[in-house]
Amino acid sequence: MEFYKSWPTPIVIVSDGPYGISGFPGDLPAIDKLADWYEPHIEKWTQKSSAQTTLWFWNTEVGWATVHPVLLKHGWRYRGCHVWDKGIAHIAGNVNGKSIKKLPVVTEVCAQYVKEPMFKVESKPVTMKEWLKHEWARTGLPFSLTNQVCGVKDAATRKYFTLSHLWYYPPAEAFEKIQKYANQHGAKDGRPYFSIDGEQPIDKTQWEKFRYKFNYEHGVTNVWREPPVNGIERLKNGMKALHSNQKPLKLMKLIINLSSDKGDCVWEPFGGLCSGMVAAFSLKRCGCAAEVDHDVFKHAVARLKDEASKLDL
Repeated sequence: MEFYKSWPTPIVIVSDGPYGISGFPGDLPAIDKLADWYEPHIEKWTQKSSAQTTLWFWNTEVGWATVHPVLLKHGWRYRGCHVWDKGIAHIAGNVNGKSIKKLPVVTEVCAQYVKEPMFKVESKPVTMKEWLKHEWARTGLPFSLTNQVCGVKDAATRKYFTLSHLWYYPPAEAFEKIQKYANQHGAKDGRPYFSIDGEQPIDKTQWEKFRYKFNYEHGVTNVWREPPVNGIERLKNGMKALHSNQKPLKLMKLIINLSSDKGDCVWEPFGGLCSGMVAAFSLKRCGCAAEVDHDVFKHAVARLKDEASKLDL
């Protein structure tokens, strides 16, 4: 909480904090206070993030469900739930089904959220879809013209201006055509149209910053079948693992690569052994992390120094 104010705007936030299962030192003993615990952090994330930011929220299924309403409350839009299937190897030894009275759990979830871009109409906050329709309506031009402006013959582009669930984000090229036409042919006394500051319309480059980044990888689904960390990747103190829930670098690299580009900033507020930072640096991103457990923090620092030496950082 002390460091957020000094960290630069994140393009990616990797949250792997308390699960409410007493799973590691500092974890909450139950989920009933999980939402209250996360809310101050979510407030800070919201304040420091931009419309390009993606949040990846790791937790148990019920832990995530408990915090989900708080994320929505603070303007985060849900995009999907991804299941980490650790496989049967995650179960150590035989499971006494008669005692536990349930199937053994070998999964965690990683939910994806994006920052909802907000605009203003007469000092009132509105969504992007509301703002787009409002700006075109101000021109006095018919909505049917938007098809002609974008060079299409059907009603596809009208989905940029609907308020229904069919709405979708206009690509930068389409937005630029709409904006230029509106400012050339719309009512003169309302110009500029599609402007934030009331002086200059938003251009193509600026418009692209009003949407989160996503680098689609063909063949990747929302089920990630990856065994728990083992071998040389598992950090240990003698025979004992340093952290009970160390995330695979493969999965950290996946989410960071999907939602950022080289040079972007990645946050890892609950660093643990800083697997997110190791993944970020290997992908040529910069990053900021924190860890409250001093012993774990020391091991994370040593790990980062070791990784930096390998990468000539």
